[in-house]
Amino acid sequence: MNAHEIDYQIFGEEMQFVEIELDPQEAVVAEAGSFMMMDSDIKMDTIFGDGSNQDKGVLGKIFSAGKRMLTGESLFMTAFLNIGHGKRKISFASPYPGKILPIDLSEIQGRFICQKDAFLCAAKGVSIGIEFSKRLGRGLFGGEGFIMQKLEGDGMAFVHAGGTLAKKELQAGEILRVDTGCIVGFTENVDYDIEFVGGIKNTIFGGEGLFFATLKGPGTVYVQSLPFSRLAGRVLASIPRGGKDKGEGSILGGIGDLLDGDNRF
Repeated sequence: MNAHEIDYQIFGEEMQFVEIELDPQEAVVAEAGSFMMMDSDIKMDTIFGDGSNQDKGVLGKIFSAGKRMLTGESLFMTAFLNIGHGKRKISFASPYPGKILPIDLSEIQGRFICQKDAFLCAAKGVSIGIEFSKRLGRGLFGGEGFIMQKLEGDGMAFVHAGGTLAKKELQAGEILRVDTGCIVGFTENVDYDIEFVGGIKNTIFGGEGLFFATLKGPGTVYVQSLPFSRLAGRVLASIPRGGKDKGEGSILGGIGDLLDGDNRF
């Protein structure tokens, strides 16, 4: 086994965190900003890349970091190493409401494809790389662009999904159509492409975008009910503009102002 073997426990419902137990000299790598708390005797170190090529010299480190830069992530990650003599625990938190998905790469042929910002943390030795789209349409209209993240190895990795998480087991030839932003990830055997919604009314007035993501089995697909882009869009839409609430431009908004004594006309 190349990756460190770690134990874990997930806590919470809407805002989850994962607690990882490290044996002496075991380590975990994580994205910056996901750290929550840790026991004593755990050493934190900023590393170049994902730590999976640390024994392959300078070129291996540069290649690992370069892959992360293409996905829009930082060149650096944070490694947490247990330097004590007993077991120690460290926790990482969800960035926004949703679920943490544990993935044992050794059980899915050592590879998992996920959206670029889904990765949370992993056992040291897991490679966090890139997956290029082989189809122009998927790259241009698939919501995730030409590049997605690829997790490789034989250890545990943890990804985050917004809202409620759905797991779909696709049989050979079975097709699942998904909103492009709702994909969390899928196993490497799944064929991922995009499909035009079709129809003038659907295209102009449907409000669901112009394309579906089509995922063809066999394989496992994970879907989220609340992509961060959708959450951010709702928050931005609710921000008052010009110092006024959303209701102020309506009849009820005006009546509310009169009742509150706000008679600015």
